[in-house]
Amino acid sequence: MKVEQLTCSIGAEVSDVSLGDASRDLGLANEIKALLLKHKVLFFRDQDITRAEHVAFARHFGELEDHPVVGSDPEHPGLVQIYRNEKSDNFENSFHTDGQWREAPPMGCVLRCIESPSVGGDTIWVNMVEAYKKLPDEIKQKIDGLKVKCSIEHSFGASMPEEKRRALALANPMVEHPVVRTHPETGEKILYACGFATHFANYHTPDNVRFGQDKTPGASMLLNYLTSQASIPEYQVRFRWKPNSVAMWDNRCTQHYAVQDYWPAPRKMERTAIIGDKPF
Repeated sequence: MKVEQLTCSIGAEVSDVSLGDASRDLGLANEIKALLLKHKVLFFRDQDITRAEHVAFARHFGELEDHPVVGSDPEHPGLVQIYRNEKSDNFENSFHTDGQWREAPPMGCVLRCIESPSVGGDTIWVNMVEAYKKLPDEIKQKIDGLKVKCSIEHSFGASMPEEKRRALALANPMVEHPVVRTHPETGEKILYACGFATHFANYHTPDNVRFGQDKTPGASMLLNYLTSQASIPEYQVRFRWKPNSVAMWDNRCTQHYAVQDYWPAPRKMERTAIIGDKPF
């Protein structure tokens, strides 16, 4: 394999490797996993693989999850088809960590381009380890021990009829995660607040709140500040898709944003998400 680092902060393009071969070779998959832990997102070009190979490769790293809204390909459970056109509901054009509304969000994802616009439709990934490192010390102290509530209802459910939205929320109750999580394999500290976060669970304490103004909008201003860190270019890499391009990312320590600038051209992607563990 050849590895080309793409930015100083995040991302590498890997060439001279077949993910089809890796789907049948655990040793090769483990080499790719080591690169993933180092670079946080990997890109592969010209991967003419089958859906079965896509699923088998991802399963080297854990079991795959289904999505409660998008669903999976019936013949390949765990393979989500993200086919976009001008009539689609779009949820990817904000910085987010996939499945943060789950008790145990995915540890990683493998996304393959089936059809791409001739121009546009890029995706941006962000190194949230670097985002945490660069926070001012007083902010690090303030968020130490803070927990954030995360929900699917106000994102995927927002465009649903009220009854369906409430049913989605009941089936996927709000969860609580640390604002700063620890990577279970590298030990790195990660800023873990994104667009699925609604509010802090434990901000209203005597140290933080003297008057109501400190709580609201004080808490929401702090949360907005934390989620805004993903938009800093120095922490980012941007990838231009072509058919049979594949991205694999560590979902525990990154956020991403799918740029919605390509209408009326279609954009068809297929993704597997690997079940992770509860953040700590």
